[in-house]
Parts: sequence; structure tokens; C-alpha cells
Amino acid sequence: MTATTVLTARALLLDMDGTLVDSHAVVERIWRNWSDRHGLNADEVMKVVHGRQGYASMALLLPGRPMEQNYAENARMLAEETADVEGVVPIPGAAEFLASLRGLPHALVTSADVALSTARMGAAGLELPEVRITAESVGASKPDPEGFLKGAAELGVAPADCVVFEDSGAGIAAGRSAGMRVVGVGPQAGFHRADVVVRDLREVRVEDLGGGGIRLHVG
Repeated sequence: MTATTVLTARALLLDMDGTLVDSHAVVERIWRNWSDRHGLNADEVMKVVHGRQGYASMALLLPGRPMEQNYAENARMLAEETADVEGVVPIPGAAEFLASLRGLPHALVTSADVALSTARMGAAGLELPEVRITAESVGASKPDPEGFLKGAAELGVAPADCVVFEDSGAGIAAGRSAGMRVVGVGPQAGFHRADVVVRDLREVRVEDLGGGGIRLHVG
């Protein structure tokens, strides 16, 4: 039997894709088509894109291409992704997990923009947290910690008192760089130095300690 890890926090910061929402099917469709258009190996591209904003992935995959082109193509791809929600479903346990956070300090911190995050959370049947840090909120993509630091600031909580929920290498690195503890969600998270890893959100139990305190039973 796997031992349970207990973490205490004053706020939780939640990634969306791969953490709350399983959007793997649409991400694969969009980025494999992009890979074909640019003559790149799609399997190698898929190793880069998770957790990052599209323009940041493009900058890594097409070094030397003007950033203006990356921003323009990213905008087109965001529109494609927003319109394509086929196969978008909740990560197991996500609805119950979010319900357990009602009244507790938490925020969505995603590389998606407002339209895409709204579309995907809606397609998965999940309620949007009141506090949301989206692509429009930041000047730098994960693995930069800006998004998580902004989430903590919006909630009025010190970074050290936050716990991040993430699945990707870029997102886990961002949380760690922000000085936060990170719960890795899903099979890939174990490769990226999360503090503790769960298969999905059914392995997380939230306890309200009162006074803004949160105890997490993880595992």
C-alpha cells in the first residue's frame, strides 16, 4: 500500500491541461498537423509543447524564426484549439477535487488563454475557479514562474505557502522556481522532480483547517 503524504498550505494553484482536463487528443491533433506543415518530427515536437504557451514552443522548435511569426501562428492555433473540443474530458477525480476547494483559496494557472481555458473546462464539465491566471495575464510562459507568482499574489498568499498541481515538466519547473511545493499529476510527472506524484486527482483529499489553512492527503 502506498504511503500517504500530508502537505499543509494556504492556497492551491492548479494547472489545467493534463491536471484537471485531459485534452491530449486535441493537443496531439493540432501539434502533429503543425509538425507536418513545418517538416518536423511530430514525436519530438510533442516532447516540447506540453505546459508551454504555443509561441514559446515554436521558439524552441524553430530557432531563428522571428517571434512575430510565432505570435501570429500561435494566435491561429489557439483559435483552432478553442473550436476543437472533441475528446476533451475531465481527469479522473477533477470534479470532486474542485468541489472540495469551494470556499478555499485556489486559482487556475494555465498556459491557455481565456477563450481556450473556458472552452476546455466547459467541455470537461468542470467549474472555473474564480481566480484565473491565463496566457493574457503573463509576459513569460512556463517554465518561467511568473504565472504561479501572480496566482499567489492574487490570492494574497506567500509563495512558500502555496502548493501547485501540475503534470508537465515545464509546469513543475515553474512551480519549483516559484518556491512552491508541487504535486505531480499523471504518469509523466514522476520524471520531473515533483515533490509527490499521484496517478490522478482521486488520490488527493482536501481538508479545511479553518482560518485559510488547507491540509492535503496525497497518495
